[in-house]
Amino acid sequence: MKIAVIGAGQMGNGIAQVAASAGYEVLMVDIKQEYVEKGINTIKKSLGKLVSKERISQSDADSAIARIKLSTERNDCHDVDLVVEAVPEIVELKIEIFSELDKICKPDCILASNTSSISISTIADATSRPDKVIGMHFMNPVPIMKLVEIINGSQTSSETNSIVVSAAEQMGKTALSCNDSPGFISNRILCPMLNEAILALQEGVAEPEAIDGIMKLGMNHPIGPLALSDLIGLDTVLHIMNVLHEGLNDDKYAPAELLKSMVVEGKLGRKSGEGFYKY
Repeated sequence: MKIAVIGAGQMGNGIAQVAASAGYEVLMVDIKQEYVEKGINTIKKSLGKLVSKERISQSDADSAIARIKLSTERNDCHDVDLVVEAVPEIVELKIEIFSELDKICKPDCILASNTSSISISTIADATSRPDKVIGMHFMNPVPIMKLVEIINGSQTSSETNSIVVSAAEQMGKTALSCNDSPGFISNRILCPMLNEAILALQEGVAEPEAIDGIMKLGMNHPIGPLALSDLIGLDTVLHIMNVLHEGLNDDKYAPAELLKSMVVEGKLGRKSGEGFYKY
């Protein structure tokens, strides 16, 4: 099986790395040469760390790198068997890419999206092969996290699902399936919990360190909800809360005012240097 990954950013290069390490031929595509080169350099560093920890051999790392080809042309996806799209969470951008891939790729090629919140059925409607469109939601950081959340759109075939589940398993992941619904399972459950922690802070119930400490030590979470929000990016948490609020039409998903105001102020978490904590 030959796999193309659209997007060489944090998620895209992680997906390319685990696919190449599993023995797949990989084509990593982005819109600029500097982006694909930055992506391949990140993969080299990541594999280098695994070699230094003696998790893999140097020859395994070299072989994985040799399996990755770089491109700035989506037309190069014409002969692949599976495309995994990993571009920013912008509905119009994903629809444009899937519509284009539908024309470029061979008829039996499966088109997958690494979206964390956009409807797979909506994306599939932009193609002439809705039965071959599916969600492959990898978790960040991709090389470390075991889960791939597989999302079936309203027309995804069971054959498409089984091919994608076995591809994810070949990459050393546990693939668990759900049906298309706002936030799927991971974010439908996670983000309201993060929002609830933000509401508790907003209402002065406890300080950030106490909120995070209680959830880490009391619930055995590896990271507290406020620190996790900072890691994900508060703009992303807000975006997913809005998707849930609008998609499920229920005010229990309304984003906290504190979350909204922090995003307006540019306090987005780790990526901006400040969120609930300073970095």
